[in-house]
Amino acid sequence: MKRFVIERNLPGAENLSTEELQEISQAWCEASNKLGKADIWVQSFIGRDKIYCLHFADDEEIIREHARIAKFPCNIISEIKIMIDPATSNP
Repeated sequence: MKRFVIERNLPGAENLSTEELQEISQAWCEASNKLGKADIWVQSFIGRDKIYCLHFADDEEIIREHARIAKFPCNIISEIKIMIDPATSNP
């Protein structure tokens, strides 16, 4: 499976309540379950007016289908080609 970052425009995302976040999480889990092993939602990061999600999937079309089922925007999909972290600085 490939790794993807999804950018979702959601004005006021930083002000979502605990209950709203729970509902979003449930919708995304249900969408992943409906798609089966073709899509794995890993985690999300919430910014001011955006939500960034990390997914494992076979292709971008599966990501779009996940968004359609969950009824959430899917504004930008970027495939992750290379990951680095602090350990990358070690020779």
